[in-house]
Amino acid sequence: MEAEQLGRLIDSQAAALVLYARQWCASPEDVVQDGFARLASRMPDDPLAWIYRVVRNRAISVGRSERRRRHREEQVATQTWFVATPGDRLDAVAATAALAHLPDDEREVVVAHVWGGLSFAEIGRLMNSSAATAHRRFVAGLSNLRSRLETSCPPIHPT
Repeated sequence: MEAEQLGRLIDSQAAALVLYARQWCASPEDVVQDGFARLASRMPDDPLAWIYRVVRNRAISVGRSERRRRHREEQVATQTWFVATPGDRLDAVAATAALAHLPDDEREVVVAHVWGGLSFAEIGRLMNSSAATAHRRFVAGLSNLRSRLETSCPPIHPT
């Protein structure tokens, strides 16, 4: 498509396309910009119908992605780290709260090691530190958990 023709189409339709895309997604400006970028390298028979179809399809796709991401984020935000079972000596709600109050680096190591099953060497690579640093953070995290829970947790031996 010629630059002048594309410019006229952008000037006359961009605002309407943003409004059109907004019904499906939260980032309609990006969708419209992407549509015009794709149009620049094509010469469809009916550019106006083509751009509306492209913007519609992309906005629906982006909207689905946004909803899936929100759903995952909501699940993680309400996730509990411990599951209470009958006969537990550890209060799952208190343990989850204690874990949430750990410093980020300690919590990351505890979760990666206990629930993820990662070794301290793997955690060190993940966090750009040494295995020894990962182990120290793990020990510090367990110590903080013990003091917050005011209970004695059995020691977990490094793997």
